[in-house]
Amino acid sequence: MINTAEMFRKFLPYRGDAIVIPGRGGRHWVEMTDNENLDATLGDPAMGGHSGFGLGIALAQPKKKVFLFDSDGDIHMSMGMLATIAEQVPKNLYHFMLDNEIYATTGGQPVPNAKIVDYAAVAKAAGYPRAFSFTELDDLEKALPDIIEGGGPVFVHMKVIPEVQNEAIGTRKPWNPRARTKVITDVRGELTK
Repeated sequence: MINTAEMFRKFLPYRGDAIVIPGRGGRHWVEMTDNENLDATLGDPAMGGHSGFGLGIALAQPKKKVFLFDSDGDIHMSMGMLATIAEQVPKNLYHFMLDNEIYATTGGQPVPNAKIVDYAAVAKAAGYPRAFSFTELDDLEKALPDIIEGGGPVFVHMKVIPEVQNEAIGTRKPWNPRARTKVITDVRGELTK
């Protein structure tokens, strides 16, 4: 299994001017990002919404690469988005899925059929022209140049180590304080910095 923080470090050299949507596993990305102005963290949708959010950004910004880091829980909530993305053929969308087999943000409940689903095969069957699956960081690191240079849409399944948040939602430290500041600024119309 892959450590999420180490995996994000491997992506940094390929980031360039790509827009990054860190998704539910984004805490580590926010801690190490090299260009927060190109991180799409404000629009953190409800579980299941990251695929549609990523597709929208990819279609709106066709000249920029979009790295979407989705989760298995999100994919289960919106599996139909795989077919929608494939139909739209966004050449700039790189859809990475972090699979920890649990709903980590709600306490660690198991994702249905987590050990059986072949997510790369599901993406291919939905119409993605390229789909990959990785359980080891070294294998992913070796494949990244070809994945990123090959164009999208591409789906990359990564088996990651679970990091469960067991604190009550209202008592957790926000993983993305930047997004909260931006939302407060937008809603109140005030500058909070």
